Amino acid sequence: MVKLPQCVEHLTRHYFADGMYCRELWRPAGCLIVGKVHRKEHFYIVAHGDVTITWGGRAPERVIGPKVFVSPVGTKRAVLAHTDATCITVHQCSERDLEKIERELVEYDPDSTFKVGNELKEGVCPSLPPQ
Repeated sequence: MVKLPQCVEHLTRHYFADGMYCRELWRPAGCLIVGKVHRKEHFYIVAHGDVTITWGGRAPERVIGPKVFVSPVGTKRAVLAHTDATCITVHQCSERDLEKIERELVEYDPDSTFKVGNELKEGVCPSLPPQ
């Protein structure tokens, strides 16, 4: 999949509250996102939209939000949006610096096309201007 075009900038919002970090990710219809391996148990919420999710060797599951899951340690999800959708993760994390959060919560993946905070790495999509 990494060799396919990665030209979607995902609107990502970050929220912090009393030892919690929440990441809200909007995805357009037709978009497939494969995340990184998570180091800690956390909540995964399909806030709205129609998506198919596969993770941890489970069979793909079609979900129409709202729906809440508990994601175990070691989770790596692939999510296909059938409609525009918003998905949210909620983590126990006292950090507020996105780079530190990334190091704490997910395994390093040198092949990822995204930098910390879901920004595309430079050169991944020639049609997008450099940031």
